Amino acid sequence: MSRTVTVGLDDAPESRAAAEWAAREALLRGLPLKIVHVQEPTPGYAARIPLLELDSYQRWAERLAHESADGIRLRHPDIEVITEQLTGTVADVLCEAAGFAELLVLGSRGLGGLGGFMVGSASLGVVARAERPVVLVRAGEQAADEHRPDPAGVPSAAAPFRPVVLGLDIDSPDDTLLEFAFDAAARRRTALRAVHAWPEPPASFPRFPGDAELHDSLERAQATLLNKVLRPWRQKFPDVEVLEASRCGSAAQVLASDSRDASLVVVGRRIRTSPLGPHIGHVTHSALHHIAAPVAVVAHS
Repeated sequence: MSRTVTVGLDDAPESRAAAEWAAREALLRGLPLKIVHVQEPTPGYAARIPLLELDSYQRWAERLAHESADGIRLRHPDIEVITEQLTGTVADVLCEAAGFAELLVLGSRGLGGLGGFMVGSASLGVVARAERPVVLVRAGEQAADEHRPDPAGVPSAAAPFRPVVLGLDIDSPDDTLLEFAFDAAARRRTALRAVHAWPEPPASFPRFPGDAELHDSLERAQATLLNKVLRPWRQKFPDVEVLEASRCGSAAQVLASDSRDASLVVVGRRIRTSPLGPHIGHVTHSALHHIAAPVAVVAHS
């Protein structure tokens, strides 16, 4: 079965932004775009408006998917667009759909409390369980947002892409995560910024005369380890410019700071289930809530 770039669609603004992003990604990858609308067993519309019959809801859902597909075909005539209507619990159905996709794209809401982005429970459930890459796209995301300004300083999709940013744990680097990030940068013909954070050494509290030397030594050691992890991937993707960023501090804060000019941020999620259920990881969880660029979560062993 041929893989697709698959997007989960509803009538929310973030979903429409996700569909547009998915169309552009399908074009970069030379893959068909599949638009999936999931109908809950008891649709929310029908529950809130008793006079709305189930077949009316179904016609509305079909019209939503077909209108979205027709619009994408007009804007991106080189992409094959497929629509699919499925029934079931949204997170369960989308997780299953992700298994047949090259990647799954979902919408993520705008700013919520304390300056963070709101990520719906269904999206978080899919991210925590899907074993294929899942990309979350913010409401209002446009093609120009992924590109540098043109020579006149105006955002333009005709300008080069902004860098792809990879959040990397060098203690346990994973090939699946690295390959996804390098491939994304190569397809965009842009740089890859590999970001690694390491904690402040406990000896610096309280500070002592040799503390600066210790810090410098640790900084050099961490930078060397990052370079070693990236070396074989530089050789595999010789056309990708690699920017190494090894910084002392909180991994979540360092990644968010280094992602302000990103076209795409790539983070990992270990495939493991705790007694309390699937776990996203605090750095990935923070990225989903605090980074404005599209965030790709790549599941790995």
